[in-house]
Amino acid sequence: MSFKTDIEIARAANKKPIQEIGAKLGIGSDDLLPYGHDKAKLSQAFIDSVQDRPDGKLILVTAINPTPAGEGKTTTTVGLGDGLNRIGKKAAICIREASLGPNFGMKGGAAGGGYAQVVPMEDMNLHFTGDFHAITSAHNLLSAMIDNHIYWGNELEIDIRRVAWRRVVDMNDRALRQINVSLGGVANGFPREAGFDITVASEVMAILCLAKDLEDLQRRLGDMIVAYRRDRTPVYCRDIKADGAMTVLLKDAMQPNLVQTLENNPAFVHGGPFANIAHGCNSVTATTTALKIADYVVTEAGFGADLGAEKFMNIKCRKAGLAPDAVVLVATVRAMKMNGGVAKADLGAENVDAVKKGCPNLGRHIANVKSFGVPVVVAINHFVTDTDAEVEAVKAYVAEQGSEAILCQHWAKGSEGTVDLATRVAEIADAGMGNFAPLYPDDMPLFQKIDTIAKRIYHADEVIADKKIRDQLREWEDQGYGNLPICMAKTQYSFSTDPNWRGAPTGHTVPVREVRLSAGAGFVVVICGEIMTMPGLPRVPSAENIKLNADGDIEGLF
Repeated sequence: MSFKTDIEIARAANKKPIQEIGAKLGIGSDDLLPYGHDKAKLSQAFIDSVQDRPDGKLILVTAINPTPAGEGKTTTTVGLGDGLNRIGKKAAICIREASLGPNFGMKGGAAGGGYAQVVPMEDMNLHFTGDFHAITSAHNLLSAMIDNHIYWGNELEIDIRRVAWRRVVDMNDRALRQINVSLGGVANGFPREAGFDITVASEVMAILCLAKDLEDLQRRLGDMIVAYRRDRTPVYCRDIKADGAMTVLLKDAMQPNLVQTLENNPAFVHGGPFANIAHGCNSVTATTTALKIADYVVTEAGFGADLGAEKFMNIKCRKAGLAPDAVVLVATVRAMKMNGGVAKADLGAENVDAVKKGCPNLGRHIANVKSFGVPVVVAINHFVTDTDAEVEAVKAYVAEQGSEAILCQHWAKGSEGTVDLATRVAEIADAGMGNFAPLYPDDMPLFQKIDTIAKRIYHADEVIADKKIRDQLREWEDQGYGNLPICMAKTQYSFSTDPNWRGAPTGHTVPVREVRLSAGAGFVVVICGEIMTMPGLPRVPSAENIKLNADGDIEGLF
């Protein structure tokens, strides 16, 4: 049986004018700044006007560790939001924007899939409303101003060997990881080693996603440490006098984007840091605003629960004063089989034993999320090759873990396929069953926070870090940064730092390669194993199959 591609389904969508979508949440047309007919930004005046309202229920969608078999976290987020609206609830969706890097690389877009998508799919997965371009420009303006300051006399006495600020581009380009700049003689400045990260790993991106308003945004931008002097004292963005101009570039990007699902339900798509190298959540502004105007808000956190959900709880909720009322953990039969040792080519054949063998990965995620004091429901994202026996094996295993698993068919049926999930999640959220608490207190020493995450979430035996790294952490504590949360950067494919170690590994170590202080965003980045803050393209990138057809329509996006 052949199925329509995601882009074919999205292109056939019966979209409504964005003003009609806003009206569902009580947003007047004057408070929407349209980008065409099907997307708009929400005005700051409207955001300010709803702050005295009570919050709705917050539902987090997370997942098991991603596998090549596919999990469908964003698809389930959209499907659940549509399902809640289908059963008569006033619900909104909050998801992240898509990076061009994975779109043209291997992972694909971030608009959902099948009949559980956010549209316009092509716009969302490409330039959208220009937010990422604004972030890239603001970040690189600071880069240019740092080198310009050094060129014109270096009044701040920056040690050019200790410029910490790297440049960014929203593309997977491994050739830019380490570069030399200012080559070519006196007119071009002082040569030094530098590098690029992908835009979604930028501290500017993290700040935009965590800032409450423009004033908070500029303060956080000013707090960013960009370099050090010879005496190791920090040089801040405000010392370079770049924070004001950067805020101007980010003024429009700070405003959440409103679009719609295939079923014409409201979706806020805003921000997009990667959860394997940043905190990986939709913006605080979008989430908190949605909570004021919807009874239920369904949001997601990037990659597996060991990364995205952990950071959602320990960073976003801590910083924004949020607490999830329920968590949905997405899993697939196919991924269970892959965790159980089945090759991707053989996933179509029934293999109940492999499903059972792969379930401990799911079980660990359930236990981890429960450790934050929130109730967990498992959504089994259905594939047509799944057999009844395989689905029942997952349900039985989840029941043994003290939770429940619900089969979802939103990819094929839209909201009709998530009625059971939506009904149960609403019941749990309304019952107030949660008792949320972060994993560690603010005043815990930084290395102990790292150790706590590694042992309680990854189930590692130990954390390995050189004396230089431990000394750096203690120095930051002495400077007043000891109360910051930790942002772990590691592979998303495993609980360990080895991307090939599937299942629920124990007895492993977490090697810390580097630590970075994101003083403006308000966390310490801990880079583990071989994770890169600038990804590379695969041998056969998706870009090879993306093109315009004879009718001028885009083909190949997924």
